[in-house]
Amino acid sequence: MELKFVDPRALKDNPDKARRSKSSPQADALLLATIKAVGIVQPPVVAAESDGGNGFVIDEGHRRVRQAIAAGLEEIAVLVVPRAEDGGAMRSLVTTIAHEQLNPVDQWRAIERLVALGWTEEAIGIALAQSVRQIKKLRLLANVLPAMLDHMAKGNMPDERQLRTIAAASLEEQKEVWKAHKPTKGDPQVDWWRIAQGLARTRMYARDASFGDDLREAYGIAWVEDLFAPADQDSRYTTDVDAFLGAQQEWMTQNLPKKGVIAEVSNYGEVKLPPKAERVYGAPKKSDHTAMYLDREGKVKSVHFRMPEAKKTKGKAAEDAGGEDEAIVVSKPRPDVTRKGIEMIGDLRTDALHEALGQAPIEDDTLLALLVLALAGQNVRVDSGAGGDFRYGGRFGRHAAALFDAEGKFGVDTDTLRIAARGALIDVLSCRENISKSGIVAIVAGGAIGADAFLANMGTEDFLSCLSRPALETSCADTPVLPRARVKDTRAALVEHFKDGHFVHPAALFAPDAASLSDWLARSAVTDVEDDDPEADGVSGEDQVVDGEPADGSDEDYREAAE
Repeated sequence: MELKFVDPRALKDNPDKARRSKSSPQADALLLATIKAVGIVQPPVVAAESDGGNGFVIDEGHRRVRQAIAAGLEEIAVLVVPRAEDGGAMRSLVTTIAHEQLNPVDQWRAIERLVALGWTEEAIGIALAQSVRQIKKLRLLANVLPAMLDHMAKGNMPDERQLRTIAAASLEEQKEVWKAHKPTKGDPQVDWWRIAQGLARTRMYARDASFGDDLREAYGIAWVEDLFAPADQDSRYTTDVDAFLGAQQEWMTQNLPKKGVIAEVSNYGEVKLPPKAERVYGAPKKSDHTAMYLDREGKVKSVHFRMPEAKKTKGKAAEDAGGEDEAIVVSKPRPDVTRKGIEMIGDLRTDALHEALGQAPIEDDTLLALLVLALAGQNVRVDSGAGGDFRYGGRFGRHAAALFDAEGKFGVDTDTLRIAARGALIDVLSCRENISKSGIVAIVAGGAIGADAFLANMGTEDFLSCLSRPALETSCADTPVLPRARVKDTRAALVEHFKDGHFVHPAALFAPDAASLSDWLARSAVTDVEDDDPEADGVSGEDQVVDGEPADGSDEDYREAAE
């Protein structure tokens, strides 16, 4: 075997070559671009002519030679081998069949090595005759868990959609999902669909955004390009759904027409129009109204609707009412605190309430009054907001059992009674936004014992991200923090300020709403009818209690009547 430098135009085609079909224009273009960029990496294999000539016949590398000529190379390196008896036919066939393209993982690793050596993505794209987008797509594999990459390198590859989802997730998230779905000896195949499902996150696309860069920056939204999407499509997206919807909501508020309302949608995605409104499907009139809303994908949509004409009135009343549009109920704008924030407040309130019940000084009469109040909570069945798995009456039984001595005698020790009462109150009272919620009685109880002092610091990223921009800026009022142009920056400044401090949002304080309290008192107050009429609570005459005993002597019937 000998290495020589020859003019590629002097080389002759092998008539016995294995590959006779023409290569695709795309493949030829790729090879040409590669040769122009880095030259011929692997020299073609040639053999001396067998008919006595002094030239060389190509055994392997016909395409490289053709594209070298197309690139205008005056000289290329070739490997000269002895002429085979079959004219190189077997060598050509073996070389063609044995050639295998690099799998995507190996391509990525090779590209990463080039980048480490100083190659730019643009230069690599030119050398490989591939778009920069394709190079970036391959480099996404850098975001894939090494254990997953090892399986991909074996040829067990996910499809593009699955790979996109996996690469978009953090390594910690990938690690958790991989732990649950990694292959076993019995089933070595990877279920990429399940892995992708476990890592899937809701995406809100830039092409669906009505807001501009000002609101995008204000809400701290950073677009990420989906490199697997079609090249002619705006594939930028964000997974910060709350920020996206908040920016869309604010844009609607800023661009609401004169006779416009911001509407909500039902669980089925249908827009909720004001009562008595009639949707207009044709061209709207000047007197018609516009309802703007966000669909399930977060897009701003609008419909027109018509309100019924107001009934004509006579006399002065008609003159006073003339020219005024009928009031339309407008849906509330984005709340200051999101549902997640409300749930967090409920949890923080409950923890503070329980801590106060366990530690704060409470007078005995207050304690017993709270016990009565607690048992009037809307959650009293009882679904407890406290921890622990207590079944078959064990939750409250353990408090009652503490009131008995070692000999089984019921003896009320004052200190023991206090401990049992505090424990029972902790098990009953809850502000959590779930089935255990006690309602307003828990808020009143917390205010009575000063549970505000036990509330945890709410100046955290987790809670402050639940606040709207106006609510967030209001939180800066008593601090040296000034509102920033971007919501994200304001929030970060508050988190830093309260890192070693203490912040409690006003909505979390144990201060019952006056209207809600009055309504509850009105519903819960004992009336004369309830006291005097046994039928008022569904108790029939034959189930009435006489002198503290059931009329028929049945304890069971009495309990049913009392319930």
